[in-house]
Amino acid sequence: MARPTVTLKIATSMDGRIALSNGVSQWITGAESRARVHQMRADHSAIVVGSGTVMADDPLLTARTVPLPKQQPVRIVADSRARTPVQSRLVQSSGLGLVVIAAVRPEGHVVEALEAAGAGVWRCGDVSGRVSPERLLDRCASEGLGSIFLEGGGKLAASFIKANLVDTIQWFRAPILIGGDGLPAVAALGLSAMGDAPRWRTAATEPIGDDVLETYVRA
Repeated sequence: MARPTVTLKIATSMDGRIALSNGVSQWITGAESRARVHQMRADHSAIVVGSGTVMADDPLLTARTVPLPKQQPVRIVADSRARTPVQSRLVQSSGLGLVVIAAVRPEGHVVEALEAAGAGVWRCGDVSGRVSPERLLDRCASEGLGSIFLEGGGKLAASFIKANLVDTIQWFRAPILIGGDGLPAVAALGLSAMGDAPRWRTAATEPIGDDVLETYVRA
């Protein structure tokens, strides 16, 4: 069973920040970039985000292209403690397409509430008490999901990068500066030597409105 391909989408300021220090992130990039992201969502089997993104932004995560895709990608939340609110826009929109909460050891009443609202619950934990990227991708593969679009946030991105599971990075960079107190696009990787840094090759650079889209593939 082949592992799904993983594309990491990042939208930042020029200095690699995804939000202000207070968490405000809308909107860093322009309308043209956001429209491209919706097309990228439609081109993938599933979208994966971290619970922090859901708690902060309450996103729908649908592909809102023109015309709409024939089928929405599966929307997956890597949520170790299954904190995603049943009343979130994501769970409440499960009628538009499958919503999955990937957790470690969700409690019975939490599972019942999410499933009653139409969401699925997957157990994808590891020994550290976090959602395992490897186990999550294994489950995606078993469900026939061949391509994953990884969106937000920095900790989730770091976990997939550390596990060497990201195939492509689509980096939207807006012509603004946020500064060192902003939130980084990728959380700590725990590197102690420069030679250990994951290396990427620039595959394409494209202007999109006032922004730039940089495409990287693993070197």
